[in-house]
Amino acid sequence: MIKNILSFLCLLLVLIACKDKTSKYKTSQVFRYNEKDNITTLDPAFAKNEPIVWATNQLYNGLVSFDDQLNVVPSIAKKWDISEDNKTYNFTLRDDVYFHKNVVFGKDNTRTVTAHDFEYSIGRLLDPKVASSGRWVMQNVKSFKAVNDSVFRMELHKEFPPFLGLLSMQYCSVVPKEAVEFYGTDFRSNPVGTGPFQFKLWVENTKLVFRKNPLYFEKDKKGKQLPYLEAIAVTFYADKQTEFLQFIQGNCDVLYDLHTSYKDELLSPTGELLPTYKNKLAIDKAPYLIVEYIAFLMDGQIVDNHPKIRKAISCGFDRAKMLRYLRNNIGTPATGFIPKGLPSHYQGERNMYQPKKAKELIDLYKKETGDVNPTIKITTVSSYTDLFEFIQRELQGIGLTVKLEVLPSPVLRQLKANGKLPTFRVGWIADYPDGENFLSLFYSKNFAPQGPNYTHYSNPVFDALYENSLSITDKRERIKVYQKMDSIIMADIPVVPLFYDEIVRFKHNNVKGLTTNATNLLDLKYVYKTE
Repeated sequence: MIKNILSFLCLLLVLIACKDKTSKYKTSQVFRYNEKDNITTLDPAFAKNEPIVWATNQLYNGLVSFDDQLNVVPSIAKKWDISEDNKTYNFTLRDDVYFHKNVVFGKDNTRTVTAHDFEYSIGRLLDPKVASSGRWVMQNVKSFKAVNDSVFRMELHKEFPPFLGLLSMQYCSVVPKEAVEFYGTDFRSNPVGTGPFQFKLWVENTKLVFRKNPLYFEKDKKGKQLPYLEAIAVTFYADKQTEFLQFIQGNCDVLYDLHTSYKDELLSPTGELLPTYKNKLAIDKAPYLIVEYIAFLMDGQIVDNHPKIRKAISCGFDRAKMLRYLRNNIGTPATGFIPKGLPSHYQGERNMYQPKKAKELIDLYKKETGDVNPTIKITTVSSYTDLFEFIQRELQGIGLTVKLEVLPSPVLRQLKANGKLPTFRVGWIADYPDGENFLSLFYSKNFAPQGPNYTHYSNPVFDALYENSLSITDKRERIKVYQKMDSIIMADIPVVPLFYDEIVRFKHNNVKGLTTNATNLLDLKYVYKTE
């Protein structure tokens, strides 16, 4: 009992200490958001999920980044040139970028970033002893070196036009060798970067505080130094209802996750903000680079992967109706595999729902095979049960029996990677903003478990186009090839795209300058709040 009381008192003191770190600032100077999923590290070499990416994006910079239109733009590299064979990249660095102040730098508490820091950071990313989850980003890199303090060179094994997009990932952030060696494994909780905010305090699972970096190198269009905010405070309420109440009560500035338990409290059936909140809140929507789909394992010949069955499923249910009734119109019915938000998005058959055609296909299948009651099993996770029960009912109407199997997400991932599921639900989110990231799922040399081709789809025409696209440097020409490849996928139907997800973000009306992009990256350097 005494031990429990002492533990409670310690936690109370921690919470008071956390509050003191930002209490001297006005509420309008502090941006507050809740992270319901735990942040396990602040080391960019392990920025493998959205909570870590959001946090590390405030602390670090890389050579390049991308804007809200997903164009690659300079960051620490002020310019770059690419060789004629598209394999060698020379990055010229800014000379006014400093690491966050820290005792590891001696009496000056900081120093200028040089190309040697990028040589160290990329080398660390590739070091097997570090075991970074982002090591794959550099799989096509043949060599890298600091030519001098200002120029960093990277050479690829083979040309790869989306390479700059890969370098925008948080994995590729620059870190100082002094801090990594000084803190060792504790660098995860003692981060030192170059970003608009610097680390102040972290009580794991309780509160995380960042402070404004007074040495940050970026300025706005009027020449004012960024960021505008004095601090960022992150809480960790795991319960969705608690998170919602904190937001409604004004203790959090934004709400990012639209959970089914409270979506009808905020949104109308058509996805509009309810009148009750229009004077208090605003809603932002944007395409999200996620496609949800049904995948068929193409190995062997079974009912599930029969061409007529796959085609019947593709046109046998109403995507728009499903989104309207089950997701308050959040999302867009899929017309191709590459989602909205990318220039290479394929506008295929707009009227995907054709129940008469679907029933005819099932009838032809029955006549062709003698199978009077075709039955398939779709494996999904519990959070998608309502969507697949809808699909199950719709397909029953065209004469196809669907059995649902609900598995924990880790189990489903393992089984699909090892080719143990005939039909299953998948959601693919872009690792980097390029159509190639989605089309690589159908390249025959990427068969799972070695690659992301979970369907084991193989088409020599598709493969040839995919390989050719990697040598096309003209963006518009590459987009045309991407769209042609997407049209092949939609014709062959190794997958049935369901919908493209959508970013839905609620914010209080006094939050200004918070923009969205299709990768859902949280960028707070331009954000400010009115009183």
